[in-house]
Amino acid sequence: MRFLALMMLLAAPAHAQIAPTESSPRPTPTPQAWSMTVGAATVLSPVWQGSSDMAVSILPNLRVAYRDDLFASVPEGIGWNAVKTKKWRAGPLVKARFGRDENNGGSPFLIAGRSNALVGMGNVQVAGEVGGFVERRLGGKQQWRFRGEVRQGFGGHQGIVADASVNYRTQLGHTTASFGPAITVAGSNFVQTYFGIDASQSLRTGLARYTAKGGILSYSVGGTLIRPLDRRSAVTVFSNFDRLGGPAADSPLVRQRGQRTQFTLGLAYGFRFNL
Repeated sequence: MRFLALMMLLAAPAHAQIAPTESSPRPTPTPQAWSMTVGAATVLSPVWQGSSDMAVSILPNLRVAYRDDLFASVPEGIGWNAVKTKKWRAGPLVKARFGRDENNGGSPFLIAGRSNALVGMGNVQVAGEVGGFVERRLGGKQQWRFRGEVRQGFGGHQGIVADASVNYRTQLGHTTASFGPAITVAGSNFVQTYFGIDASQSLRTGLARYTAKGGILSYSVGGTLIRPLDRRSAVTVFSNFDRLGGPAADSPLVRQRGQRTQFTLGLAYGFRFNL
């Protein structure tokens, strides 16, 4: 996650940032047709990125696509395949990163679990991120996917975020399995927003002041299993193991009130239909 994208996991915490890209059956739009996938995902993840407390959230699993041109979903954002060949995809992308509440640490989708570690840090508002992506597909069945994204934040944070991932997909009978590593790099403005501690925050929390630098925010490995129930619906199990990079892990907020290692586990259902 990541991320974004929890994404959130939307954000939730980056990865919460919330569910991986493959968390529901991908729409296969017919010519001149829109398709939609609707469902929900139950996610067990850290309450906030860097937290040692776990929480359960229920996130909407909503995806809309027009042919193979436009796509929109909670984890993938809103994008356009401006470049579209057998092996390449590229285009503009907009994502949302949900806010962080200092009173419980959670996103708007949290239903159980909380953290009081952020009390005194202040709230972080919802942020938008606009940028672009490039994706390269390899293999006889395009089972390898290399993807990179760069986005500029506005609203809740003003930083630059970049994601890079490698994903391998294969069939295990009727089940589609995919797995691979990912890394997220963030600018100093982003890291300072979520992990920095200024003078007033230090006074309220008792934590030492910390001015964050940009760098590797996290690196992770994740996997997804998609089991179709019929031609239109599927159940997905996904997990992600994250490790915070130095700029975030060195923050007194994480060292004294959280932990560097993060784990996410989720279960999703999606039903696809044409519009």
